[in-house]
Amino acid sequence: MFDIGIGELLVILIVAVVVIGPKDLPLAMRTAGRWIGKMRRISAHFRSGIDTMVREAELEEMEKKWKAQNEEIMRRSAALTEAEAGAPVMTGPPPVETPQSAEPAPDAPAPKGNADV
Repeated sequence: MFDIGIGELLVILIVAVVVIGPKDLPLAMRTAGRWIGKMRRISAHFRSGIDTMVREAELEEMEKKWKAQNEEIMRRSAALTEAEAGAPVMTGPPPVETPQSAEPAPDAPAPKGNADV
């Protein structure tokens, strides 16, 4: 991570023993370990967030590309079918039919009002 060799580590350890003292060195090492662990967790969390954003952007781009390719394939297929059949082909979703006036069921009572007698 920092490219620290054995020689540099030895110099750091000697300076730490002289400055901090051998009595407080284990506590200082534990504290430094905790801080390093926190920094690693934060950087891993940040990195995973960036990776997620990149993946989502790539997926959106691929979905747009697939949609365009699908539309082109549907257009070509419709044009070929029209050429073969000689009639236009519907390429979109079917139209939604709304029910016209519904006839009453045979078991339903006749509506009250103007009835022919």
